[in-house]
Amino acid sequence: MGPGDLNNMLAHLSLTDERVISGANTSEDAGVFVLDESRALVQTLDFITPIVDDPFIFGAVAAANSLSDVFAMGGEVLSAMNIISFDEGHFGAEVFSEILAGGAIKVRECGAALVGGHSIRGAELFYGLSATGVVHPKSFWANNTARAGDVLILTKPLGSGVLSTALKNGALKGELRDEMIEQLCTLNLYAMRAMRNFSVGACTDITGFGLLGHMSEMLNPSISFELSLAAVPLMRGLKEMIAQGFVPGGTSANESFASAFVENASKGDITAFYDAQTSGGLLLALPSSEANAALRALKDAGCEHASIIAQVLPRAKSAPIKII
Repeated sequence: MGPGDLNNMLAHLSLTDERVISGANTSEDAGVFVLDESRALVQTLDFITPIVDDPFIFGAVAAANSLSDVFAMGGEVLSAMNIISFDEGHFGAEVFSEILAGGAIKVRECGAALVGGHSIRGAELFYGLSATGVVHPKSFWANNTARAGDVLILTKPLGSGVLSTALKNGALKGELRDEMIEQLCTLNLYAMRAMRNFSVGACTDITGFGLLGHMSEMLNPSISFELSLAAVPLMRGLKEMIAQGFVPGGTSANESFASAFVENASKGDITAFYDAQTSGGLLLALPSSEANAALRALKDAGCEHASIIAQVLPRAKSAPIKII
């Protein structure tokens, strides 16, 4: 199933409601529901299966991944609820508690309240959050409203899909493992707050559909993207792990979907740009005149890998994402 497929299936089932300004008829990962002239709720739910062995770290990564959907729309999180499927036959109560503790740390870090949750017994372990945030209804960040003349800034390096696969197979150790975990646990809250004073035209977070999959969701009929391979930040060790064959199935599925949007896909090994991410960075569109100041603000906020990776151009006659 490609990006947007589920939302497309659900859209015809949704009743029209003028209070919903982003919902099942979009490719967003969160819905936006207007309360009044100055407040709208941002609502999302996301969960993942373990990508690290440590239950506390897994809880923190899963929570950061879930909360990111609110930050990608320019919102602040108000509250969150746990959702967990737990295999009691293979894991004890301590593991359950550690997962929830890791999640709670991230909820607390963004100033939100953890208000409970739901658990089920299941053969497969997964964990995540249902999160509710707030944003001004006239200034939330949609994902498909970039304009020609904008640039795209990516705030985190790519590589978590490949590197977590290598970790599961015992090939990722030491500093490379620690650096990956640090990126996964970093909240996009800080990047979002750093960009509030800039003219953000569109935003998404890079998660399961990979960079190119999420870039395809950012397209609209008026624009195309020119993506510089050399400008995209990558996690250390990524190219080596790709060469060793640690490529997850989700990455291959992303290539099958997103390659239809890509020109010059044979320019080099672009596996990293299809790689299915967990808790990836924000991809923000803003005027090129603000780009350098925005980069400084992001780096001051701790986003040391933030980079300008693409230009937004008028819609091309060829494939709308051109690799250079």
